[in-house]
Amino acid sequence: MYAVKLIKNRQYPLDIPNGIKVEHGDMVIVVTEKGEETAQAYLVPPQVESILRRKKVPSVPFVRVMTKEDLELNKQLEEMEIQGYKDCLELIKQHNLQMNLIQCKYTFDRKKVTFYYTAPERVDFRNLLKDLTKVFKHIRIDLKHIGVRDETSLCCGNGLCGRPFCCCSFKRQFDSVNIKLAHDQNMPITASKISGTCGRLLCCLNYEYQNYIETAKEMIPIGSGVMTSDGVGRVCALNILLNKLSVKLADGKIKEFNNNEVEMIDTDVNIEIDTGTSENVYSAMIHEDDSENIDIKQFEDDKNSSTGNI
Repeated sequence: MYAVKLIKNRQYPLDIPNGIKVEHGDMVIVVTEKGEETAQAYLVPPQVESILRRKKVPSVPFVRVMTKEDLELNKQLEEMEIQGYKDCLELIKQHNLQMNLIQCKYTFDRKKVTFYYTAPERVDFRNLLKDLTKVFKHIRIDLKHIGVRDETSLCCGNGLCGRPFCCCSFKRQFDSVNIKLAHDQNMPITASKISGTCGRLLCCLNYEYQNYIETAKEMIPIGSGVMTSDGVGRVCALNILLNKLSVKLADGKIKEFNNNEVEMIDTDVNIEIDTGTSENVYSAMIHEDDSENIDIKQFEDDKNSSTGNI
C-alpha cells in the first residue's frame, strides 16, 4: 500500500489504478475535497497498513505522478502563495480588520485559493472579499476562520519535548484541557511550562492524567490524620510519582514518608495545613519559579481555540 500525507500530516491510502507504477518518494497529484493537490507518496509499513484498513480510512484518488513540468508549476504556485499572502495581508490592513492571516494555499489546478486566518471574534469580511476578487480573478476564493490550536497544527513545528507537535503528527481531534490537570500533575503554573506554541494548555496534560487519578486513589488523602514513625501528623501533599506523602507533624515540621510507612487514624488531629494552593505533589514547589503575573484562564480552551475548519 502507498499513502500520502495531506494537511496536518494526516495519512490517507492512495488509490492507484492497475498498471500505474509509483515509487516510494514520488511526488504525485491527488484529488481532495478542495480540488487537485500535490503530495509525496510513500510505501506504508505492514503495521500501519493494517491500522489504516481497520479504521477504514478513505483512500485518495490518484491522478498521476508529477512530471518535470508539474514540478515546475508547483514551484510557481509556491511563489504565487507567497505573493497572495502579501496581497491579502495588505488588504486586511486597509480594511482595518481584526484578523490574523495564517496561510494562503492554492490547489494545483489553480481553481481555488484558500486563506486561513484566526480572529478573536467573528469578522465581517464582505468588503475584503470584494477586493480579493479584483486581485484573484477567475478563481474561487475561500476565507476560513480557524482556531489557534488549528493554526499551530497547520504551521507544524516542535514542542517542548523536542518532538513534532502532537496536533500535526498523530492527534486527530482536540480534547478539552483545563488547569486542574496541570495542578494535579504538579506542573509549575508558568506560561513556559504548561502552554504550547498555540498559547493554550499542553494537549499532553491529558495523556497521563488518568494514571495520576488511579494512583492517587490508593494513597492516603490530603488532610487525613496519620501515625508515622515520628508521631502523629496530617497529610499536606502527595508525591504521586514516588508514591510518597508529605506529612506535617505536631512540631510544625514537614517530612516525607512512603505511602505504606504511615497508617491513617480516625482520631481528629489538631494540626493546621495549607491546601489552598493545590492538592498535589510538592504543593509548596508549584509557584517556586512563577515570577509572572499570569491569568490562568487565558490558557484554557475557548470558542477560538479550535474550529476544526481545516
